Amino acid sequence: MDTSNIDYAEGRVFSFEDENAIRPSFLETFAYSGPRQHVSYKMNEFTAVCPFSGLPDTGIVWVEYIPRHKLVGLKALKYYFLSFCNVGIFQEAVTARIFDDLYPLLEPEELLIKTRYNTRGGINATCTIDSNEQTS
Repeated sequence: MDTSNIDYAEGRVFSFEDENAIRPSFLETFAYSGPRQHVSYKMNEFTAVCPFSGLPDTGIVWVEYIPRHKLVGLKALKYYFLSFCNVGIFQEAVTARIFDDLYPLLEPEELLIKTRYNTRGGINATCTIDSNEQTS
């Protein structure tokens, strides 16, 4: 069989955007004045791009926090997460970026960001940043 005219994907890298495409400006908050409570959001359809291959990196993102005076709008949070979909970014950097964007915005009592990615190369990856474990 003549394979000289077949375009193989091996060694190909798809183009992707850098972190400047992430849109924290999409995030919106609204006032909260209720009792102390634990708020948890889970995004099952998170996608970014592997910066090595340009292929999708898919997984789950959890945002858990105890608000002081602000809550994040869910529609705004969804659009913010969607802004990662064409960005080449390492899994650990995704977790840090979400934490760095949400913590100053919400000014929560506590914030935990957790990402769990679909298995790649036989390895499961979970990344967690907890504001209680950060040093000033």
